[in-house]
Amino acid sequence: MSTTTATTAPATPGQGLKSGSLTTASIVFMVIAAAAPLTVIGGALPIGMSIGNGPGYPAMYALGAVILILFSVGLTTMSRFIDEPGAFYSYVETAFGRRLGMGTAYLALLTYTAIQFAVYGFLGAQLSSLIAPLVDIPWWVYSLAVAGVVGYLGYRNIELSSKALGILLIAEIAIVVLIDVFVTGKGGAEGLNADPFLPENMFSGSMGIGLMMAMAGFIGFEATTVFRSEAKDPDRTIPRATYISVAVIGIFYTVSGWAVVQAWGTDNVLAEATKDPDNMIANTAENYLGSWAGPVVDVLLLTSLFACVLSFHNVLTRYQHAISHKRGLPRALRAVHLTHRSPHMSSIVQTSTILLLTVVCAVIGLDPVAEIFTWFSGLATFTIVILMLLVSVAVVAWFRTRSDLPVSAWKRLIAPVLSFLGLGTALFFIMTNFTVLFGSASVAWVMAVSAPVVFLLGTVFATFVPEYDDKVITRNMARRMARDERADQS
Repeated sequence: MSTTTATTAPATPGQGLKSGSLTTASIVFMVIAAAAPLTVIGGALPIGMSIGNGPGYPAMYALGAVILILFSVGLTTMSRFIDEPGAFYSYVETAFGRRLGMGTAYLALLTYTAIQFAVYGFLGAQLSSLIAPLVDIPWWVYSLAVAGVVGYLGYRNIELSSKALGILLIAEIAIVVLIDVFVTGKGGAEGLNADPFLPENMFSGSMGIGLMMAMAGFIGFEATTVFRSEAKDPDRTIPRATYISVAVIGIFYTVSGWAVVQAWGTDNVLAEATKDPDNMIANTAENYLGSWAGPVVDVLLLTSLFACVLSFHNVLTRYQHAISHKRGLPRALRAVHLTHRSPHMSSIVQTSTILLLTVVCAVIGLDPVAEIFTWFSGLATFTIVILMLLVSVAVVAWFRTRSDLPVSAWKRLIAPVLSFLGLGTALFFIMTNFTVLFGSASVAWVMAVSAPVVFLLGTVFATFVPEYDDKVITRNMARRMARDERADQS
């Protein structure tokens, strides 16, 4: 990080975006890359099986995809008619006003910070495990080091080569597809079956925790609407890209989860996921592809995790930057580095947040996978479901007052209501299994209360700190100029 004093300037978020440059395929590619598929299969899948519903866990990805496709109908339809498409708070603010919108913005910050920190925990654990044969260094040292690198890249607005990221994404998808193909070709451990989709497996164990962990794998799909101003024919491109992204991610996770169950057998997969969740996918690769595959999976998993935390860092810094422009956060976060053209102050704040969380969790002695990854990804899923419920209500409420718009009942009412019912059911299952997830009633209570508390903070802040009024600013500037003129004359 540069030791010189940064030169800053305010900037409008999104300034200078190239319109009409993104196709459906390019948007889908970016969303899938941000989803970090190998991170989900290598990290969330074993945890979801071990603390969720065991061999029935892969079906949760299919269920989550159906719910989110219904949600996407209202999301993409309303995005056509609002000035700031993309962020969840824009939809809620448009429908219900600034206070509820700012509460939603704060809740979104909690969501993305939680999922980012969850991945940092898993990344630190993976690095520690991989390098342990050479030197024994605790996980948190690696997490702090990676946070420093990510912070440096974010501060200087250095983006990894899209070509390099594309190659790595293709490689991580390819290795998982290879595992799926070889497991299927060899008939798995006990012969191929549809056991993961049988009711007795789907509803076994803690289905709510399974659904929670599965839906965490979709976080980020909503980013498709952020690209509206840059998309070719956005009214067609954005809905199409959103539906394709959710469908592709859902099918990929479901099929790959099914293949892992087949690889170990319905009766044995839960024991394997519980015994060694960190290395389950690498062990699966070695068993079916050969000894070369395990190390390849380990390396690709690390690059997937790094790309994931870098992506969320960039999202969060720009999210904070945008909210500060609406006077939802301190004005210092509006600053843009004149040389790097990055929201560098926001990047510093986000990096500092991760460093602080890592140090606190290290001092407390939390396990990076069983506790940090599981707890914080669970919290992120809990809050993202609440956010989507708010958006579903906002879509119905907003279109109800605009019956003259040429939008079908399916898009303005039926699909959003169905998504609300699906998300509400998911939230019910999640909340009834909260104590199971966190292993402690007190920890579960803290996590559950954090969402309404953060939402309330946002609404209170918006109440006492109103948004800028251009007329007031103009009037104040005129008064200041008049006062200066009088001072000069005297």
